[in-house]
Amino acid sequence: MTNSNEILSNESPVPALLTEQELVLFLRISEVSAAADYSNVIKNLIRFRDLPRIKIGKKLLFPRRAIMEWIEKETISK
Repeated sequence: MTNSNEILSNESPVPALLTEQELVLFLRISEVSAAADYSNVIKNLIRFRDLPRIKIGKKLLFPRRAIMEWIEKETISK
């Protein structure tokens, strides 16, 4: 059985390097943001929250392992 952190909403495995569109699904941005353009949400996370990413050629990709570590770091505990 696949861990829910390792699948996208369409039940396909999450790749080691996510595209912006895959990241939107992975972070469930459509469920938590009222933004009309989810690309702007990603850009703001990069700018203000230091979202991990790498650039290959002209394309930004988001390493799944680094994203998971970033989520752990950004998690607020009470």
